[in-house]
Amino acid sequence: MRRLLIPTLASTLLLTACAGDAIGPGKRVVVERAGSELLKLRAGPGLGYRVLLGLPDGTALMRHDCVTEVGQLWCRVSLANAPRMTGYVSADYLSER
Repeated sequence: MRRLLIPTLASTLLLTACAGDAIGPGKRVVVERAGSELLKLRAGPGLGYRVLLGLPDGTALMRHDCVTEVGQLWCRVSLANAPRMTGYVSADYLSER
């Protein structure tokens, strides 16, 4: 019984820790740390895609899903106040509030 308990506890703790750190899909997030440059909302997940908009700090977004592209996590988002406006931003500049 003890041999089963330790791996079960370890996997449960790992899943709980990962779930707590992740920003889940359909969550409301806010742009942070973009500074004067603005966070670029892009047509696709990467720097090679065209810029659709510049988003200032404090912009409310809905986060849909994320993908890793060239080691960078990019999230598909829509503007909270204009849900039809969608694009991708770097996850480094998103924060739950």
